[in-house]
Amino acid sequence: MTSLEAARELLREFPVVDGHNDLPWALREQVRYDLDARDIAGDQGAHLHTDIPRLRAGGVGAQFWSVYVRSDYAGDKAVSATLEQIDCVRQLLARYPGDLGPALTAADMEAARAEGRIASLMGAEGGHSIADSLATLRALYALGVRYMTLTHNDNIAWADSATDEPGVGGLSAFGREVVREMNREGMLVDLSHVAATTMRDALDASAAPVIFSHSSSRAVCDHPRNIPDDVLERLPGNGGVAMVTFVPKFVLQAAVDWTVAADENMRAHGFHHLDTTAEAMKVHRAFEETNPRPVATVSTVADHLDHMREVVGVDHLGIGGDYDGTAFTPDGLNDVSGYPNLIAELLDRGWSRPDLAKLTWQNAVRVLGAAEDVARDLQTTRGPSNATIGALDG
Repeated sequence: MTSLEAARELLREFPVVDGHNDLPWALREQVRYDLDARDIAGDQGAHLHTDIPRLRAGGVGAQFWSVYVRSDYAGDKAVSATLEQIDCVRQLLARYPGDLGPALTAADMEAARAEGRIASLMGAEGGHSIADSLATLRALYALGVRYMTLTHNDNIAWADSATDEPGVGGLSAFGREVVREMNREGMLVDLSHVAATTMRDALDASAAPVIFSHSSSRAVCDHPRNIPDDVLERLPGNGGVAMVTFVPKFVLQAAVDWTVAADENMRAHGFHHLDTTAEAMKVHRAFEETNPRPVATVSTVADHLDHMREVVGVDHLGIGGDYDGTAFTPDGLNDVSGYPNLIAELLDRGWSRPDLAKLTWQNAVRVLGAAEDVARDLQTTRGPSNATIGALDG
């Protein structure tokens, strides 16, 4: 049996729980949620990284669908756009019930796996989605959101982002209250995108395991979106999981440097540097013709996992590809069908079947279940917080 055949066999029993996929935002940007125009029951390879046939080919058993909205959205605009993203996921679940199974709990994830469906969960990407309101946070949880990334690319009033200038120095008093309220609800605290100071403050404040839904190792690739080793070293004590991402500009140092220049070119042409519309991609491709893009590979991603396993142990690792949220992907991990290639690479590097089962399925399910346990305990000792940012931060 080849490594790739062994990888596919393993994934039939222990499929991938992927921590982050931006399909809802891609559907918003491309077709304004017209699911007839982007019917993911069939091949959408010309437009998307994600469709059901490729999820099946990739051995995906559970997906956290990101209900991301841009970080320059604020207040009611951010909240309403997040609600539209949630509605998109609900439409997908209603349209494809034989393939996508709604999941709110770890038990739901296991039930979907037993039924042969892809457990579908939601994660909000950025604290701007709650507009400084703990009641809005609770409403998102009630609608099915099971993690929230504390920031996206820009600071918010109560938390610092990895890719912005220091603001409050990590988490403010209200930010710590947000973490505590997430713990009380059972919503996972996601530390991708946040500054290292915010990571440390959140680990100090959280009574439940945290996740990094799509981040890699800063020691391997020095990008601020990645996780420093001292933070990784705290995950065993917290019980959390770091889900390695595939985005070339986060995993390959040469791609980091290239991306700085490519982003400057996008802005010079009047586009947001994260814009993946057809017009924006024309600008990207023109830049790439004269400035060849460094290409990450499956091996590049495996290097991150090898290092992270050495630092934190296999019990605290997972996968978060960030498909449909990035313009570029590594060779061999071109879309959601590529996960078997990564598992085959890790088998060739000596990862055992039990280790890989933890990486793909067991760790992510465990961490959600642990957050549920913490929430049950906390709800016996305190009610919902009605604190405001004005009262706590002044």
